Amino acid sequence: MMTHLQPKGIGNMEKFDLLPVLKDGVQVHYEGSIDKQGRNADWDWWLYKDGKEWVIFDYCGPGCIYNFVQHRYPDSPEPTFSFYFDGEDTPRFVIKASEFGSKFPFVTPLADAYIGPEDNGRGPIRVVRSYVPMPFKKSCRITSDIQLKGAAKGDGGWGHVIYHSYSDSDQVVTFTGKENYAPLIEMWSRVGEDPKTAVECKSRYYEMLTVKAGEKLTILEEVGQGSIASISAAFNPHSFSSEDLQHLWIKASWDKHEQPDIWCPIGVFFGNELGFNPVGVLSHGRRGDGLFYNYFSMPYWEHAVIELVNKGNRDVWLSELNIEFTEERNAVYEKGRTGYFRTSKYYERQATAGSDSIIGQLKGRGHMVAGHVTGFTHKPGTISCEGDVRVHIDGNATPQVESDGSESWICYGWGFPTPPECNPSSAYDGIPDNPWSMVRMCSGDWYPFQTELVFGIEAGEHNNQYLEHSGILFYYGVDDPGMVLTDEMDIGDPSSERNHDYKTEGSRGYYTLDSAYEGDQDDIIIRDSGHETDGYSEFTIRIREDNSGVRLRRRCDQITGRQRAFVHVDGVKVTERTWYTADRNPYKRWLDDEFVIPASYTRGKRELHIRIEFIQDGEARAWNEFRYWVYTMN
Repeated sequence: MMTHLQPKGIGNMEKFDLLPVLKDGVQVHYEGSIDKQGRNADWDWWLYKDGKEWVIFDYCGPGCIYNFVQHRYPDSPEPTFSFYFDGEDTPRFVIKASEFGSKFPFVTPLADAYIGPEDNGRGPIRVVRSYVPMPFKKSCRITSDIQLKGAAKGDGGWGHVIYHSYSDSDQVVTFTGKENYAPLIEMWSRVGEDPKTAVECKSRYYEMLTVKAGEKLTILEEVGQGSIASISAAFNPHSFSSEDLQHLWIKASWDKHEQPDIWCPIGVFFGNELGFNPVGVLSHGRRGDGLFYNYFSMPYWEHAVIELVNKGNRDVWLSELNIEFTEERNAVYEKGRTGYFRTSKYYERQATAGSDSIIGQLKGRGHMVAGHVTGFTHKPGTISCEGDVRVHIDGNATPQVESDGSESWICYGWGFPTPPECNPSSAYDGIPDNPWSMVRMCSGDWYPFQTELVFGIEAGEHNNQYLEHSGILFYYGVDDPGMVLTDEMDIGDPSSERNHDYKTEGSRGYYTLDSAYEGDQDDIIIRDSGHETDGYSEFTIRIREDNSGVRLRRRCDQITGRQRAFVHVDGVKVTERTWYTADRNPYKRWLDDEFVIPASYTRGKRELHIRIEFIQDGEARAWNEFRYWVYTMN
């Protein structure tokens, strides 16, 4: 692992030029106020009560918080949030909702508040949000001094945390609040300018460029190694139509790949699909002076071709087009350790009755760095913001990232009532409430995947609304997967248990459960039999000798929260973390929960003897297990 090219915390966000480097030992997660019954009651956010405080986030292991959001009425009782790190009894950082944007380091532009409309007399709503990176070496717990629940005025707990977990704590330094945020704040204050460290670039510049109807025009072809540093364009203001953003497509192919790596309307490439108003984030967008920009690095090693394709029936005139490319980053962008910049297949405007719109499905290994979703209903003014985003990663049946409403994914609130809105990480355009078009950059909280990523969004409260979506995902990736399934054990199957030398002590017996997973498939009932113990279980699993760690996935019953266990590998306790899940769901009870075993316990081995030792914590009285999947990290 090239740790100097994979910084964590502040460095991860500051070093925008390192975004293409493939990420090792990192996963993305969500904790927040999702309706446990799969409907639209997304206003309760608490895990358990500890003394006089309500715990809203609780994770054991090394990681980093990159996004914190909470919705509240300004005249409601004000919550105070306390952040506890590494098992400390005293909070290391305390902040009130009214202090977002002013209390260091939660200062603008890394943190602020959005004040929404009146909401039929209940409002206005205040959305406080932070993108301040808060790394932790051992654990993190966030509490509120008031219970965040209820839909009435004076109530409300809408909110979320997006965070990374790390396989080990190498180079993780726990947040103090006294770090030097000045370079990051300065970078985030320059939206519209290239956030990368300046290097010498060559340029391919065009002035007064016409792309005729039906024409395909090559605008760059390079041989050898290099990387695109930026692409910018301005349309002729006398002839520009917002339809040009949909009809003019950009196509890029790296290293003579059979399928284009980038292929989408130029509007979504620049973060402005509708084009009603200029909106932009740090990575891409449209400035107030009309210049469209995209600053994502786009490495190639042998060959690069970029084309413009006019799919419309009218000519498109660009007053200027500029492509900057460089060889100065060649040493950093090592082939095989760096991803290609790619887009998912553009999701053309359509409705999917009764199920999530799958905006993008990514294969191979990589990390998603931005997403763009646009929504349309039958007529303007129709509220269409209630659909949740749901992201499934690496075949996990439980969503790893969600949102309590469409606009919550981009850290806004109460729909899309006040376009245009922008902050350095997210933005939306449109007409109040419909149509809307939202963009989210994930420069810190990128979504890593080892085999696949599936990004979906509901239509309405529970896919009960006619809503057309379009959209795209940006990611860095390679075709080869980063992990492979090497073993699987079915608890309750005598043959499978025997083949894995399954033993247990403190057994509370076997039982069969008929339930569903959270997410779009929450109406599909799965029957499985499993076992629970208040002692321990142990078994042997097969892995690959040439591994860089192992990921254990467990199907479990999440009727109670705070299930915790020590994990031992070949008689050695994993000290980086306990296996712990704080949340619960008594309605959709199936959960795919994961535990990462660092390479220091697995390197050079072909099999592992695993012992899982239950630890009583909170309401949990036993450890349950129905199935284990074993993934060897490549």
